[in-house]
This record gives sequence, C-alpha cells and structure tokens, in this order.
Amino acid sequence: MFRTILIAIVLCGTLAAAYFLAQPSRADVQGSIAVSEALGSNASIDAAYKRVLAPRPFVFPNDHAPHNDYKTEWWYFTGNLQTRTGRRFGYQLTFFRTALAPNFSPDSSNKNANKNADKNADKNAWKARQIFMAHFTITDVETGKFYSFEKFSRVANGLAGCELDSTAHFRVWLHDWSAFSDSNKPKNSSIFPLRLHAAEQGVELDLLLDSIKPVVLQGDNGFSQKSEDVGNASYYYSLTRLQTQGIVRLVGTDSAQVTGTSWFDREWSTSALSKQQVGWDWFALHFDDGREFMFYQIRRNDGTSDPTSKGVLVAQNGASTTISHREAMLIPEGTWKSPLGAEYPAKWRIRLPTQNMELRLTPLLQNQELNVSVRYWEGAVKIEGTQGKTALSGYGYVEMTGYADTPKRIAEK
Repeated sequence: MFRTILIAIVLCGTLAAAYFLAQPSRADVQGSIAVSEALGSNASIDAAYKRVLAPRPFVFPNDHAPHNDYKTEWWYFTGNLQTRTGRRFGYQLTFFRTALAPNFSPDSSNKNANKNADKNADKNAWKARQIFMAHFTITDVETGKFYSFEKFSRVANGLAGCELDSTAHFRVWLHDWSAFSDSNKPKNSSIFPLRLHAAEQGVELDLLLDSIKPVVLQGDNGFSQKSEDVGNASYYYSLTRLQTQGIVRLVGTDSAQVTGTSWFDREWSTSALSKQQVGWDWFALHFDDGREFMFYQIRRNDGTSDPTSKGVLVAQNGASTTISHREAMLIPEGTWKSPLGAEYPAKWRIRLPTQNMELRLTPLLQNQELNVSVRYWEGAVKIEGTQGKTALSGYGYVEMTGYADTPKRIAEK
C-alpha cells in the first residue's frame, strides 16, 4: 500500500539518523513529523536518487530485495488472527528503508567520487548509506488493548537490512524483528513460506505465512502515480491473501495458537506527496468469499480526494480489476478523538456503484493509533456489506495518516 506508511511511513534521513544515535533500540516519543514532510518531494535532494517516472517490468523474486537507488521503500505485513475459541487479534509488522545518501549520481562525472566514497565506507563497519525503521503492533480485541512499538537502526554490522540469495531465501530485519523465508521452503523462485517474528516488552508474534494467490501489480502494471507532479509515484505490488498460522503472546500470558489471513504490500519511490496533499486513507480488505479489495485515497489540503486515488478488486482466482477514483465513494461516519488530540473517522462506508457493492467498516478496537515518530492510525476492522442481494463479510486493515498533522477531514463526495 502507499504507506505510512504506514503506512507507514519513512522518516527523512537526517531526522531518523539523529534519533537513532540518541535511542538505538526503541522510540518512546510522541509523533512529531508530518507525513507530508516525510514523503513530500524536495528537488535538491530527490535529484540524487532514481525517480519513478514510468511503468517498468517486475522480476520476481528479485523485486522482493531492496532498491537502494530510490530514497524510500517498505515491506508491509498486516493481518487478522483468531484462536480456536474465537479470540481475535490484529497485527502489523512493517520495515521501512530510508537512504541517508545516494548510491549513485545521475551526473556521470561523479562516478569516481562515488566509488571512492564506497571504498571509504567499507573501511568503517559502522558507516552506512541506509537506515531502517520498523513498527510492530498487536490489537487484542478481548481486553481492548493495543500494543505498538518502534525501532530504528542503521544498515551496519548486521543490525538491519534486507537480503535475497540465489535460492530465493529472503530476509528483512531490524535487530531481532524479522521476516524471513522458512528453512523448509521448497526449492523454487518463491520466497514463501515466510516466518514473521517480533518480540518487545513481553509482547510476541511468531507467524508462518504462505501465499495462495499471484502478485497483484497495483496502478498501471505496478506504476502507482500519487500526485500530478512528475516523479511523485511509486512502484507498488501486493500479495493480497497469505494463509497465516502461529502464536501470539501478550504480557504475562501463555502463547495463543492462532490462524488467519495476512496482506503483504511492497513499495519503493523517491517522492510521493505534493504540497497540496496532506495524507491518505488505505483500505486492505479480505472478504470471506475469497476476494480482496484495496483502495487508497489521497487527501488534499482542502479536504477533497485526489484524482490519483485508486484501488483494485481481486477475484478468487487472482484476476484483478482496477477501481478508479471516480468508481469509489468513501464516506467517513462519526469521529473518534485520540487521547493525543487527533481526530479520525470513527467508521467508514465504501460504495462501489460499478460493482453494485456497499461496505461498512467498523474498527475492532477504536484506539489503534501508533504514537510513533509519524503518528497515524492503523488497525483491524470488521467488514459488513452487500453486493446486490448477496451479503458480504470479512475482516481487513485500515490506515489513516495526516490526521495528527491537520484538523481537515475528507469531504463526502
């Protein structure tokens, strides 16, 4: 998803680096950086990186690996889980990469300088051109508790990074949080099954994920334009249905065996938001009938939805149908005020007239706000709705960014 990111959200390099030096393991700070600043364009900086300008061919498993010539990228896992007795959990485990310095120069005259810089960096194991940030959350519906954690680390001395070997064994990690190919993975070109593991302050997640649908290339064959400005775009693909099993452990409790369904989003870019955009709402929904729906709505400063907003409806067999900005009506219902002061939509209605579909999304827990470096709301929701005369149900994840930065809300269409 176009995320923080989440969705989540990648900090500008100098701020992230400064924070890491002060707090090497965990952030206990209130979010203070606007998402529009973190993912906005800066001509003087962006010129040193590759830009997302047009569609490109995707190659798998290679594109699961990092794209360090772009400024930002993320590996984004969310999902809904339940025990055999029906106790429900939501989870998020996301890894964000931000470049501290470019790996190349668009100016060929600087090639020798770049080579020398790389040689000098190699002499010091603590020097790094990349920094990673990760977010880990658990929503415990039964107790009404939401746990969220944040970590930073430079890509040095094995503290963080992402790697893919010739046998398609994959790993992305930050300290002891990781997503990696299972040791019993079949000898093929897939990185799956993947194991996800994170533990912090007595809260632990240990899951095995396996994909049962093909990759979905979002936007124009994976080229996802985020504003009308040239270069404000990302390369974006999703694995929309991952069978999930494993354990959740909460503070002072035994491990709970869980099963469920997860979503994996991948994006990389150098800039995304324009000065006229403040944030976005992202919806990733699993229907019980085996279909999925994703839509991201980019909000403008005046409260309207940007025309670049779009989504996709994925059939049971993996075939996808693009949903344009004009084909979706996103209607916020009510307001939930965060203890930290931000106001978010309390619920959502989504109408897709061309699909004869109407959905109602209700959070499983109202307070699923991450009070991290870029404050945002991301959490598990229940789906109820209809398509024609057929009832629809399921669970999903919603992300809302930019609400902590501005009082303006998306207007009903």
